[in-house]
Amino acid sequence: MRKIRGGALAWVFYDWANSAFATTVMAGFFPLFFKQYWSAGVEATESTFHLGMTNSLASLIIVCLAPLLGSIADQAGAKKGFLLFFTSMGIVMTGALYLVGQGSWMMALTLYGLGILGFSGGVIFYDSLLVSVAEEKDYDRLSALGFGVGYLGGGLLFAFDVVMTLYPEFFGLSGTAEAVRLSFITVAIWWGLFSIPVFLFVKEPKKKCGEGSHLLAGFRQLLSTLRKLRQLRMTFLFLLAYWLYIDGVDTIVRMAVDYGLSIGFDANNLMTALLITQFVGFPAAILFGRLGARRGPRQGIMLAIFVYLMILLWAYRMDSVWEFYALAVAIGLVQGGIQSLSRSLYARLIPRDQAAEFFGFYNMLGKFAVVFGPLLMGWVGVITGDARIAILSVAILFVAGALLLSRVDVVEGEAAARSFAAG
Repeated sequence: MRKIRGGALAWVFYDWANSAFATTVMAGFFPLFFKQYWSAGVEATESTFHLGMTNSLASLIIVCLAPLLGSIADQAGAKKGFLLFFTSMGIVMTGALYLVGQGSWMMALTLYGLGILGFSGGVIFYDSLLVSVAEEKDYDRLSALGFGVGYLGGGLLFAFDVVMTLYPEFFGLSGTAEAVRLSFITVAIWWGLFSIPVFLFVKEPKKKCGEGSHLLAGFRQLLSTLRKLRQLRMTFLFLLAYWLYIDGVDTIVRMAVDYGLSIGFDANNLMTALLITQFVGFPAAILFGRLGARRGPRQGIMLAIFVYLMILLWAYRMDSVWEFYALAVAIGLVQGGIQSLSRSLYARLIPRDQAAEFFGFYNMLGKFAVVFGPLLMGWVGVITGDARIAILSVAILFVAGALLLSRVDVVEGEAAARSFAAG
């Protein structure tokens, strides 16, 4: 990494910190433990509905709040303050899951939903600090390093928690249920401990805004941004493309385990595959950062989209566990790369002094994608009665996203962003 500012590593460590929630809680233990422990005695279809509604509601709240909160943070110079608030919320709610008893599905969902709000809200302001810790030429590499370190950190803690659930007696625990509950405590501690550097060492430029005017100023800036997006043509076009292809990425992340179960694979095999994705994702994300720095982030994203299309075709035809493992490797190779290069490309296409506000829109689209993608897959599955066709339908999102991305002129977009910042 060349000439990165002193707060860069502190910024990266937040990805190491919060990825524990994304991996161990969201993708790993909560969905399984919710159905088997907290929803004991509840019909499987009903518990699935409860979980799906909670995910959608939490995402919808962030969709509504993200742009406004980003505007307020820019006006008040309060990105780190908002990051601290949402991080604290996520940590407390995750740790509190340990206290929820068997059968208390409503309490578990409430804490889980608030944890998602903390995680997702924090990401808005974490992403927006990228422009404060790096020069433009280093966006690709630093963004990729963040995602790569996140995969490694999340994977290490998840691996420890998986071992703890497989051998609870070795850790002095009464059984698997206690081990899973304790894993939520480990996530809270991990998240809190490794978040400390970003608050201590990342410097955020302060802005002056009249007392009591932050909310009103935030509303005015939000309306202004909506007008600007109509003028920042390449930024707007990229957001549309991002919304489509990241919808496909998030759908695969959220639905891969469900798809594996639906075609008869064992849950332990699926957890192992998730671990494989995490550890492959670490070096792959960093390599994609280098690719973005040399060949341009748009080309790197296009390559990742092509790989995802091949993954979907393979998933449609696979019938053995080793193929699922192979797909886990393939997903790990591109998942971090497409996320990191999207973040760094977007950072090039926005005014630097309004980063939190514009990243609010960016994260809003990402969260809305989580609502739409699984709905498409579920709808196709109901219509066709075939889970394989349902997973293949996700290809529509990648193809449409790639077509729009091919029309994004990065040079023109960067020039327009600089012009707005100067004016």
